[in-house]
Amino acid sequence: MALTKEKKAELVKLYGKNAKDTGSVPVQVALITEQIKALTAHLKKNHKDAASKRGLMILVGHRRNLLDYLLRTDRDAYLKLIVDLGLRK
Repeated sequence: MALTKEKKAELVKLYGKNAKDTGSVPVQVALITEQIKALTAHLKKNHKDAASKRGLMILVGHRRNLLDYLLRTDRDAYLKLIVDLGLRK
């Protein structure tokens, strides 16, 4: 379920300031969102997998904290990011 190097590099290039910018908040949110999508698909098939469900909840909470931080610091970037990723407020 881990992201491939190619997918990760594509997301970093798309949301980062440059190809090496893996630490900025938009890049982290985009990477976590892809992980969440993969785990959600896994859990639709394996609904009794409690460990994956717990990991999903942790990732969702982490993404929420990053989005809250981005909203506090740069509202325009927050609004653009949630539209790009298709997230709800």
